[in-house]
Amino acid sequence: MKRLISAGLMFGNLVPVDSPALVDRYNRALKQLTGRTTALPDFHIDLSGFSPEVGDELDDPAYLNHDGANRQFILLTTAQKSAPLLNARFSTSRPILRRWIELNEPALFALTARDAVAGELVGSVYDISAPARLFDMHKVTVEADTTGRHVANARELAARIETFRTRPDAWWDDVLIAEMVALAKETGDVTKTPVDLKPLTVDKGNFWTSHFGGVYLFRDVPHPATIVCTSRALFLGLPTPHLFDLKDRGQIAKFLELNGLVEPIVKARNTDAAAILRQKIDFILVDAAAAQGIAPEGITRADLRRIAQGLGDRLPPEVEALAALVRWVEGGGPWPRITSDHPAYFYTLRAGPHADRDLVNMLLSELTPLDFRQMFIIHKELFYARYRDWPEPKRAFAANFLAAEYAVDKAGARTALFGPEPGMDDPAPEPHAAPARSRDIVDMVGPWGAVTRAASDRPARTPDRKPTPNPWEKRR
Repeated sequence: MKRLISAGLMFGNLVPVDSPALVDRYNRALKQLTGRTTALPDFHIDLSGFSPEVGDELDDPAYLNHDGANRQFILLTTAQKSAPLLNARFSTSRPILRRWIELNEPALFALTARDAVAGELVGSVYDISAPARLFDMHKVTVEADTTGRHVANARELAARIETFRTRPDAWWDDVLIAEMVALAKETGDVTKTPVDLKPLTVDKGNFWTSHFGGVYLFRDVPHPATIVCTSRALFLGLPTPHLFDLKDRGQIAKFLELNGLVEPIVKARNTDAAAILRQKIDFILVDAAAAQGIAPEGITRADLRRIAQGLGDRLPPEVEALAALVRWVEGGGPWPRITSDHPAYFYTLRAGPHADRDLVNMLLSELTPLDFRQMFIIHKELFYARYRDWPEPKRAFAANFLAAEYAVDKAGARTALFGPEPGMDDPAPEPHAAPARSRDIVDMVGPWGAVTRAASDRPARTPDRKPTPNPWEKRR
């Protein structure tokens, strides 16, 4: 982990808290939220104000998120909106908090100039001791104020000013006038400089949580389902139409297709599919080489080809399938048949352009564990957990690659791999909506039809069959 930290790949882009004034503001907010304070003279904080150094000092890495349901936060500066969210328990937490900061950025800029803002992502569930509680989560509301209650006081002052203006006898109400003067000393002139924070309530929708070993809950799609990363036993009998685990590859593939959540990389617009697939092959070869005790640090693609030749029949099947797909993309080979049973299948997909793009790519990173780059970009907690168990040569290669190829242009890399960043309000796929058809071969045969480039190589057409009553029948 020290290698990742030194390369800026872990605890990177945190906001420094390095002055007595900022530390004092942080402690006032921390005392208000948790009843504790820090004695550290300086430290770093993430988007929510969580500090790994303070967590070590308090021996409590969840000091702002004890229940794991309603995350608390401390804002010292609006610059925190660009920081990562560490130890995230829900995939929705970061986009909701960042959206709220952007919604209230002018007011937060003024408020944090003299005080810390403390708040909480409040949901309808306060205890997640059982999986059934996940299905009760529907909305999240952001509640916040400064430690000096500037927002609450400003609202009270605004209400008293309105009373003063509208009540005929308010000029003679000495108590009302005294209250207005006292509040104005705290807030300033709210008639000229309003101090308020716009509320934000967001539907929970589809989300991932780290609770119970990892759960993907898709309910705002035409065909809802729950996908668990461990045993399904805890979720049996719960209110979900369909329940899968990561071994149910055929059912997950059908689920993603029916809901229009993914697209083949070779079909994605404005994407260098061959380059992306080649890099995925490299990552798979690095893993295979490291498992054989071959140190891949600093090697070139030519070296990886020689490693592939040396592996012989030990060459991972993912490499052969992806290499065949690269040949097809470049016009030098037949269309490969890659079914959902094949280990390479999910490596050929990415999330489509919709509001749940990152969530679907998180799920794909679970199903493509050898693509460490996608895992690092989309699902850092999973990357760090897997990294600890990798052979040293693979850890060195991954850290060097990410520092040299990804960290130098994070936004560009994300766009190249996953497409333009979706907005929070982008519409979800419409039920059974089919994309506009073009005449390329991918559209003609579906993502993975058994079709080659020559018409004579196509299999004879079989009679149409009646649709199966079970939409989750394993894909063939």
